[in-house]
Amino acid sequence: MTTLTRLFDFPYYQLENYPIADAFVTKQNGIWIKTATQTYIDQANAISRALLRLGIQKDDKIALISSNNRTEWNIMDIGILQTGAQNIPIYPTISEEDYAYILNHSEALYCFVSDQEVYDKVMRIQAQTPLLKQVYSFNHINGCSNWETLLELGADTANQDVVEDRKKSVKPTDLATIIYTSGTTGQPKGVMLSHQNIVSNILDSAPRIPFEAGNSRALSFLPVCHIFERMILYLYQYYGVSVYFGESIDKIGDNIKEVQPHVMSAVPRLIEKVYDKIYAKGAELKGLKKMLFFWAINLGLRYEPYGANGAWYEWQLKWARKLIFSKWKAGLGGKLDLMVSGSAALQPRLARIFAAAEIPIMEGYGLTETSPVITVNDTRNGLFRVGTVGKVIQHVEVKIAEDGEILCKGPNVMLGYYKDPEKTAEAIQNGYFHTGDIGEFDADNFLKITDRKKEMFKTSGGKYIAPQLIENAMKQSRFIEQIMVIGDGEKMPAAFIQPNFDFVREWAKLHHITLGNSNQELIQNAQVIARIEEEVTQLNEKFGSWERIKRFELTPEIWSINEGHLTPTLKLRRKIVLEKYRALYHKIYS
Repeated sequence: MTTLTRLFDFPYYQLENYPIADAFVTKQNGIWIKTATQTYIDQANAISRALLRLGIQKDDKIALISSNNRTEWNIMDIGILQTGAQNIPIYPTISEEDYAYILNHSEALYCFVSDQEVYDKVMRIQAQTPLLKQVYSFNHINGCSNWETLLELGADTANQDVVEDRKKSVKPTDLATIIYTSGTTGQPKGVMLSHQNIVSNILDSAPRIPFEAGNSRALSFLPVCHIFERMILYLYQYYGVSVYFGESIDKIGDNIKEVQPHVMSAVPRLIEKVYDKIYAKGAELKGLKKMLFFWAINLGLRYEPYGANGAWYEWQLKWARKLIFSKWKAGLGGKLDLMVSGSAALQPRLARIFAAAEIPIMEGYGLTETSPVITVNDTRNGLFRVGTVGKVIQHVEVKIAEDGEILCKGPNVMLGYYKDPEKTAEAIQNGYFHTGDIGEFDADNFLKITDRKKEMFKTSGGKYIAPQLIENAMKQSRFIEQIMVIGDGEKMPAAFIQPNFDFVREWAKLHHITLGNSNQELIQNAQVIARIEEEVTQLNEKFGSWERIKRFELTPEIWSINEGHLTPTLKLRRKIVLEKYRALYHKIYS
């Protein structure tokens, strides 16, 4: 019986308990290609044998850069870890300079890439990475060795005994991976996570996830280079969940309908977009259908778990589910019972309305440095509370410092930052990891996150501003796609706003307003500015007078990862956004 102490134990545990024909499923040339549990293990062992023949030693580093989640990534992951080497996942969308920095800083000997675009980026910095011996690709690329050559190199099982010896020599406390956090400022930091860090987090989070072991299907599309999705992939293996890999963010709508998943993980920005699309379709309805749609929405926005709203509400909700919310569920494949959300704060209204629609979103909280889960909600046993990130998982301890910072202690806390003892000592003090987040426990020990410690600022009047709270509220407006609150040291808070260009154009058409063809013309239109000001004024009511946004400027660009506005997990890169719109800042405060 396999004991789960190292990450590569999970496939063998699945084989013993829930062997499935579709452990991983990736779409190739329009066809979903299934990989069984046994094939997954066989190919991982072939990779391990090949890496040994290439001379890979314990604690060598191998980089993986993939634009999409796919079966090959997971086979490589296990193949690498079984040799005692470390897997260094890299975000595909970061700059070439960051590629070079991470490959050099980690001293990666080999690099595996998914496609032509990533390969070209690596080739452009190859001269700057003298330790890198060779690049392999998953897709077939001219001039690049394909990963299948390693499967061929490892086909001969003569050295499998050496692989078994290597596996035995890997201790739970050994380093498994270095994950470079993109961060909102400065050079990436290499978070060192051991096998024990991640394994303990999987096993301690598992009781909160209501899977039907061996009989569930998941859709995976969040970047596997981030610990959130990666940990969840190991969790799926633990429960014998079939994992289907989404082709891309753009095709998620199609993939959901094809795969009909029972579960998927998401970040709040994607959930907001799903809701906006549903809302837009409802707004186009006419007559009684439209009335019923908005009746169901208003009912959903008042949702409280466990029948707290009383019998009359529950009776209405039953009909709303039958008439309206069932169509939402059908649009998301028909079988989606659970979404897990992390990375940023989820708007409470979305938690309410999707739970009302019987597609509950279980919001959790954690960081790369905590492997990542610290707390998570669970629909069962009274463990779900809207507006919180749930209760602390077992074997993890959380306390709130005097200044409100969340401190975490447990087997999930990282080994430290790679080659950076100073930053490690700063982050881990007296055994507690300092998260940099501000939070509080309610009377029933549910954790609420209020802001990032470093992102809070004071106005010149000495009042504290928590920008994330304000931004989250403002993004409830369908006119506002992205927003960043500013005003550190200034007399009042203000904001940069990227309008929801598609929605604004629809609104303008409805009201016979001519906007012109460019986004620049749109943001200069007096009626658009006035309408967004109405939204800001209305949403300002939720805040104290000192917190309200007094002025704002619209931006013509779509804020994106590629342009540097957002991190790969869609968080604001505040310093970069501030620099980009420095002229607007002066316009507001001059």
